[in-house]
Amino acid sequence: MYLIGFLEGAGAHCLDLIRGGIHAYASFAPVPLQVFFVSLVVLDPLVVVLVGLVRPKGVRLASGVMVMDFIANWIVNWPQLQEDPAWLLRPVGLLPITLFGLFVVASSAPLLRAMTRPHLSCTTR
Repeated sequence: MYLIGFLEGAGAHCLDLIRGGIHAYASFAPVPLQVFFVSLVVLDPLVVVLVGLVRPKGVRLASGVMVMDFIANWIVNWPQLQEDPAWLLRPVGLLPITLFGLFVVASSAPLLRAMTRPHLSCTTR
């Protein structure tokens, strides 16, 4: 699920940059959040590679990225949510980011435990 979610995120941010250039997020996000959204073009694929290689750093990075992405998206969508709370229920946008972020954060500790515990050997003597 991590790989699918972060690949989709990388693709979405790449498309945004192709369509709008480096200032693709200027119409709705302050500069620090614009920089973060652009950085996801690198961070999302990095998570995919590290998690795909079963590296604990990948799970930690995934959690950090999703916490920041969750916060950034709630900040930029907050004015719209205040006007229309149903905005959260749109199938594209804040709802899937929120659900995926909760999934990543909730699953990170068990996934890290599974990645770092010693593996049992099935060798016979």
